[in-house]
Amino acid sequence: MNHFILGLQARNLTVEIHHHSAYQIVLSNDTPFNSTISGKLNERIHGFLIKPHVPHFCVAEKGTLNVLNIEPYSNIGLQLSNRFDENQECIVFDSPLETNAFFETPRNSLDINNVIESLLSKLPPTNYDERVTKIVEYIRDNYYKSDITPQTFADIVFLSPSRLASLFKQQTGSSLSKYLLWTRLRQAIYITLSDRERSLTDIAYDTGFYDLPQLNKYMYEMFGMPPKALKYSSDLIQVY
Repeated sequence: MNHFILGLQARNLTVEIHHHSAYQIVLSNDTPFNSTISGKLNERIHGFLIKPHVPHFCVAEKGTLNVLNIEPYSNIGLQLSNRFDENQECIVFDSPLETNAFFETPRNSLDINNVIESLLSKLPPTNYDERVTKIVEYIRDNYYKSDITPQTFADIVFLSPSRLASLFKQQTGSSLSKYLLWTRLRQAIYITLSDRERSLTDIAYDTGFYDLPQLNKYMYEMFGMPPKALKYSSDLIQVY
């Protein structure tokens, strides 16, 4: 199964409270920042790793933040899930040294690419059911189709929708609908930041959303900002 990292670099960022379905790594590129996670204020930190669906927001008015969003059902997502203690929602890094130690990156280096390389180097071997792999490949190639339904997936692998939903959840940790939504959002962000001349309305239609308001709704729920704000305050690092 493919693993994906969506990397963004945000400047002078203030994000309202939100949560998302991805694991998220946020690291300062220069100066400390403040973040409130599950109602607790963390001041002058240098980064954090947060589980999916944990409410939080960040304020970095004078600095640059590197943000890595990682699909929880990917190999790297499964790897990160094992780094948390029981009932732990986030891991906060109070200094660059703590960041380097956690990710096993070169001392005093704040290069986000070193973090990405470290994550990729630790990928565990994972064997997925061939039917789950077939569904993942179908979503990768057909995410832009707005008429995809649970029955669409079931017909591909000759399982009932309920049996396939159970198998997919068991293997990946994600529901089919969330996986499809994340794939569409990831692609919408990629196009938004790599082709800034494209209109957001066209991007919404081209990535499987009914219209721009629907893309705005899900983008805001996932990242705490609509795609327009993301477009003018972020740069794309890379996508795997």
